[in-house]
Parts: sequence; C-alpha cells; structure tokens
Amino acid sequence: MNIRETLKSVGPAIIVAAVVLGPGSILTSSKVGAQFGWLGVPVLAVAVALMIGMVALSAHLGVVYKHSLCDELTRRLNRSIAIAVAATLFLIVTLFQSSNNIAVVGGLEPLFDSADSPLDSSGVRILIVVLVNALVIFSLYAMRSLYALVEKAMKILIALMIVVFLINLLTVMVAEPVERVVESDPPADWLPLIGMVGTTFSVAGAFFQAYLVREKGWGLRDLRKGMIDSVVGISVLGGVTAVILVTSIMVFYRTPEAAQLKSVGDVASQLEPLFGSTAKYIFAVGILAGAFSSFLVNAIIGGTVMADGLGKGSKIGDRWSRHGTAAALIVGMLIAILAFAKEGSTVGLITVAQALTVLGIPALALALLFLAVQKDLAGERRTPPALLAVAGVGTVVAFFFAVLTALKLWDKLTGS
Repeated sequence: MNIRETLKSVGPAIIVAAVVLGPGSILTSSKVGAQFGWLGVPVLAVAVALMIGMVALSAHLGVVYKHSLCDELTRRLNRSIAIAVAATLFLIVTLFQSSNNIAVVGGLEPLFDSADSPLDSSGVRILIVVLVNALVIFSLYAMRSLYALVEKAMKILIALMIVVFLINLLTVMVAEPVERVVESDPPADWLPLIGMVGTTFSVAGAFFQAYLVREKGWGLRDLRKGMIDSVVGISVLGGVTAVILVTSIMVFYRTPEAAQLKSVGDVASQLEPLFGSTAKYIFAVGILAGAFSSFLVNAIIGGTVMADGLGKGSKIGDRWSRHGTAAALIVGMLIAILAFAKEGSTVGLITVAQALTVLGIPALALALLFLAVQKDLAGERRTPPALLAVAGVGTVVAFFFAVLTALKLWDKLTGS
C-alpha cells in the first residue's frame, strides 16, 4: 500500500483525533506548557502511545465481532452492564461538551478585542451558544449520510489545525526570545496535566473507534487497515498537541503571562503583544477549527453508544442515535449556560470537566479488555498479545489517574 492509498484509507481514527483535539484540549495543553514546561512532552508521548494501542484494540474488536460493543456486552453479560458502560461514556461526553461550548465563545474573543466587546455580556455569550447548538442539531437531523460527511469534514478541519498551529510555532521560533522569570515557580496545579492525559489518552474516543470501523464497512480482511488507521490518526493527534505544547512552552513558561491563561481566548490574546496581531488571529482560527471538529462528533459518540446500550441501534445515523446526540448537545449547552450566567472565569469548569473525563476511563478500558480476551476470538480474530499488553498498561494508568483526579478535585472543591 503506497502513501496515497494509505492516506485515503485513513478515516475512523482521524475522526477520533478530531473529537479529542477540541478547544478544551488546546487550552489544557497550553496551560501544561505554561506551567510545567518541557516536562509535558514525555507525558504527552506516553499518552499518545497508550492511545494508539487502545484505538487499535477497539478497531480490532469492531472488525472481529459480529455485533457492536454494547450489544456484545449485553449478550455476554447483561443489558444493565451495557447501559452502565454507555451511561458512563455519555456522562464523559456531556462534560466534554460543556467545555466545547465555552471554548467556542473563547475562540471568538480575540476577534472582538475592544474594551466594549459584545462578548463581555453573558447574554451575548449564551445567545451564541444557543444559536450554535440549534444549527448543529438542525444539521444533525437534516444530513442523510452522516458518516461520509463527518469523515470528510474532520479531515479538512484537522488539516486546517495542522497548518495554523505550525505557522504559529514557526512565528514563535523566528521571533526574539521572550524574557523569562528567574524566580522559582509557585506550586503547580496538577489538574491541567491530568486533563491533558485525559484528553489525549481518551478511552471514550478509543471506545468509539469500534463503531467507526463498522460504519466504514471494514471486515477481517481490513485488520491491517485498522492498525495503519490507528497509528496515523492518533499520531496526527499527538503531533498537533505537541506543536501547541511546544508553542506554549516557548511563549509562556516562566513568564508572568502564564498565570493569565483564563480561557482559550486568553491564550490567543497573550500572543499579540509578543508576536503581533497575526499570531493572535491565526491561533483563534485554530481554536475555532478545534471547536467545530469536536462539537458534533463528540456528541455523536455519546448519543450513538447510549442508543446502543439501550438496544436501540448502533449506527450514527439511526433515529435513536440522533436523539441521543441531540440530548448530549443540549445537556452540554445547559452546563455551559450556567457557567456563563455566573459571569466568572470559565477556565475552572473547562479544566475540571477535562479532568473528570479521566474518572470514567477505567470502566470503558475494562469493557474493552473484557471483550478482547473472550475465548471465542480464535485464529485471525484473536487479539494480538501486543495490543493486550498496551491496553493493560493503559488500564492501570487509567486507574492511577482516576484516583489522582478524585483526590485533586476533592482538594479543589474543599479548598484544602
């Protein structure tokens, strides 16, 4: 298979990468670079490696099983287990979706940088969020062939993000070095680092890969395609995240501006005094591309798997899947509206929402591992030991971060 054929066959994992690489991920990666510096790079590399393994495992299961993942869980365990797994993923999606709503407004902030910006009004922010969700829900029910349109759109948006964030990094590299603060760093908030791991090593996104390869129509003969798709798609995710991370390190690490990153809009705005308005606007375009790439597909993941858990179909274009997707959009919107109504900084909600996604990862990882070790998977349907090993390590990491996240969130909520 030549390079052109390889790129043409890639699709499902690009959709997963697009939904993971949303504006919340952009903000979290920027905060990690600003607070932790180069320590964030090896952490990101490990998260990407684990994500490749988990996505490849999910793709393998989607190909070798006759039925969808939740349907297989129902047949091998019971419906209650399938519903619990689906509900866990749906909760993760709605938390992630709330940060997507907030970040859509954040991506617009640098475009209205005047003192009397209309985005300063919570009413305007709420109106924007409502209009965007209304448009997305209308499109959801209006589109006939959802998968083909989504795959094409995600490839375009991912390509756009690659271009704009690379341009930003090159701009930073050729500019005069920023002045660093020589004093010791204050105690770091570990939630952004946990959030970056949670959004990069997203088992919720990986879980849905099994559904996407079925939408693609892949069978046993396409096992190699599934592996290539997983490696290429998630490597793109890791590459773009690394570019954002390194840009943040070069611009914000050990500088006074590091503490001022209250939203994705702030990340873009802080680039202007250092590198001019062009860098700010280019970064804003990347934020909006990330917002739109993640917005619909994230909700589709929750809606489709929830419908499958309830036994109402596993195709993204099914009636109940669309209803579930609309429900995820509406719940995420309502959470964001509550945050805007408080008229405070939304960075706390975004960071906490991203970190909370980590809490649901162990359940999804265990579900994938359970299906991967079934005795009836023999011959070419058998799960490769290497995938099992990586998935096993990923599950251990998921449990570790779930416990760490719970402790950090408790400290944050109690003020201790």
